[in-house]
Amino acid sequence: MSELDKSRLRDAAYMAERIAACEKEIQKGIIGQREIIRQVMLALLTGGNVLLEGMPGLGKTRLVSTISKVFELPFKRIQFTPDLMPGDVTGTNVIVKNETGSGFSFQRGPIFASLILADEINRATPKTQSALLEAMQEHTVTVGNDSHLLEEPFFVLATQNPIENEGTYPLPEAQLDRFMFKILVRFPDKEELKGIVTLTEKAQEAVIEKCMDGQGLLAARSLVNEIPIADAVMDYLLDIVMETHAGNPYIREGASPRAAQAMIRASRAKAFLEGRFNVAFQDVEEVAYPVLRHRIIPSFDAVSEGVGEEEIIRRILETVKPKI
Repeated sequence: MSELDKSRLRDAAYMAERIAACEKEIQKGIIGQREIIRQVMLALLTGGNVLLEGMPGLGKTRLVSTISKVFELPFKRIQFTPDLMPGDVTGTNVIVKNETGSGFSFQRGPIFASLILADEINRATPKTQSALLEAMQEHTVTVGNDSHLLEEPFFVLATQNPIENEGTYPLPEAQLDRFMFKILVRFPDKEELKGIVTLTEKAQEAVIEKCMDGQGLLAARSLVNEIPIADAVMDYLLDIVMETHAGNPYIREGASPRAAQAMIRASRAKAFLEGRFNVAFQDVEEVAYPVLRHRIIPSFDAVSEGVGEEEIIRRILETVKPKI
């Protein structure tokens, strides 16, 4: 191993320790939900957007707010409502007057921040939801004839209530595909609920300290991208994605190529967080659920038989085996 390689390994080990410290700091502000926090950290390390789904009051908004404090990222919250317009998200050109006359000036919307909380995103109309598409994928905002570059790092963490709730609009497939993960936020168990209630009754707030800034996060992302993936692991990952297109009677539409890209990035990040600098088969299996659950559309047979996305993914992982 060359001295350069040794140096990069030392840098990666040091950065992984710092990221682990950030994760512990986030856990101070959120009781329970350790798996949720880990999955959000994987997305942060890879620049991926996250969709958090769960009933109201489960701490989704608090999680995003805590992350902004730990990484000291400029943070904006957009409350999505049925009357929200695209210009309320991206910004708009306004007329300004000066000594030489009048003209148009671009007034930036709340999308111009590093960490965007799109709260209850599925309560806005599809037209307004689509205002996020360009920002989520290209990290630019186009208003009129002008494009505006968003500063890095840039993340969208959206929350949504289950679609069955009244007053919600299903997200378009094109927008769902731009979320790296869809994370299901579960109801806390009894001990976690007791801790939440006790903390609330005492009106105590955990002291959240900054652990890393945006530039540090970008440096960690660069190291994650260097983690190698063996050919056998890559073949296994691609076989899983291809299985969603293999005539499965429970799948009407399979995962996109973006799903394979997301699984590669997430698997690398998981290995990095666990102090390993190679991707294992188990890494691929564990990230398959949050990557695929919003990218496969169940067939009529699946709906009629009550077979959901989680069960479909489980069966795929049972069918596809690593080729060692």
